[in-house]
Amino acid sequence: MAPGVNQRAGIKMSPEEIDAFLHGRHTMSLASLGADGRIHMVAMWYGFVDGRVVIETKEKSQKAVNLRRNPEFTAMVDAGEQYQELRGVEWTGRAEPITDRDTLWQVGVSVFERYFGPVTPENEVAVERMLHKRIGFYLDLDHVVSWDHRKLGL
Repeated sequence: MAPGVNQRAGIKMSPEEIDAFLHGRHTMSLASLGADGRIHMVAMWYGFVDGRVVIETKEKSQKAVNLRRNPEFTAMVDAGEQYQELRGVEWTGRAEPITDRDTLWQVGVSVFERYFGPVTPENEVAVERMLHKRIGFYLDLDHVVSWDHRKLGL
């Protein structure tokens, strides 16, 4: 692509590329709105339940309080060290609380397995501890923006 030319369309990921990227082992930046309108941003591990992005957090955490009051959020998952390697997905959406214990267990297992490895009978207690006084949220993707600078061919 020539310098000075709008390259946005050329670096956009396909839906399949977005799905594959999000299923990689990354950390998410999650922004919610505080009662005073200020942005509260945190790094989060995440998982998937029934194909939907999910998180778990302490019930009384600021992000949980914010998302219960106003479910709108912005999230970003990105990777790359140098400009020509940068890639990521940013989306806005609405968070849906997960309080059902069976579904929350699925959230815990998904997050645990993505970052620590398979849940076995020996380490199930770690997932149980992880979910103590926790709530989960589905983070549905309403508006998605993606980029993959590796497509620039730099």
